[in-house]
Amino acid sequence: MRRPLKVFAFDPSHGRQLGNHMIVHVPYERDLKPGPVGERIAVIDYDATNKCYYDPVDLDRPEILLAQGLDPSESNPQFHQQMVYAVAAETTSVCEQALGRPIRWRFHWRGPRGRSTQQDLRERDHLRIFPHAMQEANAYYSREFGALLFGYFANEKDLEQGLTPRHVFSCLSHDIIAHETAHAILDVLRNQYMIASNADVAAFHEAFADLVALFQHFSVKEALLDTIQRTGGRLHRSELAPDVAPGANGPMILGEIPGANPLLQLARQFGESTGLRGALRSALGTPPRPDALAQTLESHGRGAILVAAVFDAFFTVYLKRTRDLMRIARAGGAVTGAGELHPDLADRLAEEAAKTAAHFARICVRAIDYCPVADVTFGDYLRALVTADFDAVPEDPFGYREAVIQAFVARGIRPENITSTSEEALRWPLVEQPRARRALDTTTLAKLQVDIEQLRVPGRRISAALDVLYEQRARFIHQFATQHRGLLGLARKLPISVGVIAQSLRVHEDGIPRPEYVILLHQRGRVTSKQRALELTVSGGSTVIVAGDGTLRYVIAKPATHKARIERQQAFLAQRIDSDPRCQYAGDREMAELAEQKLRVDLAALHRGY
Repeated sequence: MRRPLKVFAFDPSHGRQLGNHMIVHVPYERDLKPGPVGERIAVIDYDATNKCYYDPVDLDRPEILLAQGLDPSESNPQFHQQMVYAVAAETTSVCEQALGRPIRWRFHWRGPRGRSTQQDLRERDHLRIFPHAMQEANAYYSREFGALLFGYFANEKDLEQGLTPRHVFSCLSHDIIAHETAHAILDVLRNQYMIASNADVAAFHEAFADLVALFQHFSVKEALLDTIQRTGGRLHRSELAPDVAPGANGPMILGEIPGANPLLQLARQFGESTGLRGALRSALGTPPRPDALAQTLESHGRGAILVAAVFDAFFTVYLKRTRDLMRIARAGGAVTGAGELHPDLADRLAEEAAKTAAHFARICVRAIDYCPVADVTFGDYLRALVTADFDAVPEDPFGYREAVIQAFVARGIRPENITSTSEEALRWPLVEQPRARRALDTTTLAKLQVDIEQLRVPGRRISAALDVLYEQRARFIHQFATQHRGLLGLARKLPISVGVIAQSLRVHEDGIPRPEYVILLHQRGRVTSKQRALELTVSGGSTVIVAGDGTLRYVIAKPATHKARIERQQAFLAQRIDSDPRCQYAGDREMAELAEQKLRVDLAALHRGY
């Protein structure tokens, strides 16, 4: 069952055009409390600047339920609450479908004075959302609070022109909500990615969140159809043809001015209101240059390169899938220029674009299960994309994987220690069959397959039963990993911690769902930096994918003791410390604290541009 709710498809600056007032269908929660507060998402509308709470919306009130939610409004805080709940739930649902399992929020934050109350323990199961958290041009995910925090601010354009400033609410941007929710999802799936062990880690966090948000644009049918018409089906064009061709003296009205492609822009209102000329970011912000990565260490700049590579592949596949439609249309005498497509042809192109975007979105999310546990690089993600797509669609009739590989290589993204960029070389290798049979024995597998209903007792919450289940599973897997360190690519002298044991149900090309286990094994080592004589924590371990019958399929190892990795992380940290003027006057203790700070991904500061 699904609950229909009204939201902005983009943000309030688009008005009602291009289907900007749209309805999303989120999973229906029977016991949804005012807030809204559901089983996994809790909206808490506390305004920290004005030190007040806004009345929570009750989405089960008959007049709201029958109207499919409150009407979009910039001035109604209760619609703001509805908006963040709906988009966060929608984004989570899309990612869960790609992963083949539910996402479980587990945040380890404590209440005042370091103590945890029963209410605190219950709220650890929720992703908390604060629509009006601060009066600031910012929005970010906080692991410390287990929350998404959205700011609001005065429009800088109005201030510059001496006008009464309009307020801009980041919680009304579909893109920003989806972006921040994706940060939280990635942190739950790979919590070691909040450690900036190389230049790609923070950039990958930003790029992944951008990809999740941008691919949702292609579900807005009216905007997609309009863009197809005004680009002649060439969705990669950054400019749309004007409604009317300008005269000899140039454009005289807005309808004669080319527009920006809304499908490729992220958070236009937020970007324009903070002094930028256009959207916060674009999917086509960088041309394909092999040396682009080497010339920037800034996280958003590097992330834009990864986003551009993925969208380059997407547009290449889309053009390939629609080539026959365009050829048939031209052979039949139809005009295929901008603004002149037949409506039936535009509908078919929109259908292919939406289908292709949905497949790319699924693969981008599912590839996280094929990424290493720590120290991720863009090259690792390329291998994960290729492997995840191969597992889902081995035949690849439309050349998805070839397009991805070519787009990444064109932007200088290549995995380490790989001499060939062929698909076979980039796929993570399957574990050799004789060794794979030494994987989970029948007894251990049976223990992993214990159903949660067997652990539930009257009066115990389902989250408590899950805790018991995960603790039992972790104990079994830890014993197995200790006995098979070599097989699992683990260092012999470092302790092992079991991070996640996720049971997924994958639907493959033949339509048959198959169960799999994704197991994360973490290891940490302490090393001394040669440049600064500082002790550093180096994270590593293995991502292990096991088939439903216990057969070991993939072991994606990043050893914590790998010498080259340690030296690279030391050099990266030394570069970041040397660029900070505080290091000139810091003592040993202050330097150690500064090093820990530099290795932490601070999303609040990152979204402020620092």
